[in-house]
Amino acid sequence: MANIILLFLCLFLGFFLRKTKLFPADGHLALNSFVINISLSALSLYYIPKLLLSFEVIFPVAVAWLNIFLAMAFFSLLAKKFHWSKSLTGALIMCAGFGNTSFVGKTVMLVDQPGSFVALSTVGIAVSNYYSGTKNSVAEIINKIIRFPPFIAFSVAVILNLLSITVPGDLDEVFGKLGATTVPLALVSVGSQLKWQPPGEYSKPLLWGLLFKLILFPAFIFVLYFIVLKQRGETVEIAFLEAAMAPMITAAIIASTHKLEPKLCNLMVGVGIPLSFITLAVWYLLLQYYL
Repeated sequence: MANIILLFLCLFLGFFLRKTKLFPADGHLALNSFVINISLSALSLYYIPKLLLSFEVIFPVAVAWLNIFLAMAFFSLLAKKFHWSKSLTGALIMCAGFGNTSFVGKTVMLVDQPGSFVALSTVGIAVSNYYSGTKNSVAEIINKIIRFPPFIAFSVAVILNLLSITVPGDLDEVFGKLGATTVPLALVSVGSQLKWQPPGEYSKPLLWGLLFKLILFPAFIFVLYFIVLKQRGETVEIAFLEAAMAPMITAAIIASTHKLEPKLCNLMVGVGIPLSFITLAVWYLLLQYYL
């Protein structure tokens, strides 16, 4: 319940600060930079060294990778059908290709770090660069990925994990507190950019984006995990709910910073989060009925 209150409170605060002009017009850019470069890096350094690998970890991790690769295939096909621009296609791939898994819970957030986090830091950055229209070679894109602060932090964290090096208590606490700023600052940033107006030209892309993220992709995971693979258990069930979560705020921020239709990115988050409470409840009831 606290996460839900935090979500709406931070969105409202961002909206309120902008409307009252207590927030600079481009203040969200500073927040975005802090979230991407500091908060995400700290999050990785806090969680990854504690990660204990097991067979069950595969399922929540696989959800993140399936999400982004299926989104790439799905929206690439739709882009050809509807003649969408590269920036619009990239925005949909980024916003519908990553889920807001941090709201699922601390345990799954821990095991999902090798999933959503690595996918965002690698494939997400590559997608953003490609669809932004920037003419980068493969080598240049790889260079941007390995210089991306959260990816550097993730790499360091993996080394700490593999070498079983324990982060000193005080430093670990600092990482935890910095990492905890990810969600509230990202939400305030999104809230400060929300404008309650009709989606206009983005109506159809918004519909397709939310249809994929909230309905089609969870349906795919449901069939794959529970019917085809016949898996059961708490981790698998939570992994499925992870698949049904709203678009990831951080992915939308990264897409916006690459100028991939910022208005559409904000709509995907601003409309997708409240709507996901309804669709997620339906998926949960279906899960209870099926199991």
